[in-house]
Amino acid sequence: MILMNMPPEQAGIPLIWLVMIGLMVLSFIVQASLTRKFKKYARVALPSGMTGKDVAEKMLRDNGIDNVQVTCVAGMLSDHYNPARRTVNLSHDVYYGNNIAAAAVAAHECGHAVQHATSYAWLKMRSALVPFVSFSDKIVMWVLLFGVLMVETFPQLLLFGIILFAMTTLFSFVTLPVEINASRRAIAWLDTTQIATAETRPMACSALRTAAYTYVIAALTSLATLLYYIMIFLGRRE
Repeated sequence: MILMNMPPEQAGIPLIWLVMIGLMVLSFIVQASLTRKFKKYARVALPSGMTGKDVAEKMLRDNGIDNVQVTCVAGMLSDHYNPARRTVNLSHDVYYGNNIAAAAVAAHECGHAVQHATSYAWLKMRSALVPFVSFSDKIVMWVLLFGVLMVETFPQLLLFGIILFAMTTLFSFVTLPVEINASRRAIAWLDTTQIATAETRPMACSALRTAAYTYVIAALTSLATLLYYIMIFLGRRE
């Protein structure tokens, strides 16, 4: 009955809270599943004896890429491709690992290098957003905090925060096709080279699919958060 008496913008806020809580729980479950799968598949050795470093370097060579360096970085599942420095950065366990999990991750990150080399449109769009998102990340939470506190007297501040946060949300959604495409390239290449066998291919697919879910949840969480602040802005005079 209380919700029925509220303006639509304010009535939607409790629902957004529930959605955000649900996404947080789902994120925890997916992250736990991802960690469990990588630990499990890290025990499945590659018959070829190749490490993640070897897999990455071979995939780069096979795609005619000779200006990207494969490096080892600290952290668990900290693997990433840096287009500015042209480096495929693999975590210690992936870099030195001789297993299907390491191969899948290494091939996925090299998938980004291939995207870069072939001017993949979604990667170019994400790269173009990086400077704006980097700037937004530094101030957006403070702008939103003070924007909410001052919403009745200075609503323009909250509106500015919403615009900044919208850039982050857009970045999250642009990231989705980039990550999914990199995984597809990785699996296709692992199949072609027969590094992934009939037994290990489903493992590689499962690990990369679960990793992709983390990006989906992150994008949905960002969208729900954006809607939350929009509802506060719209209902400020109610």
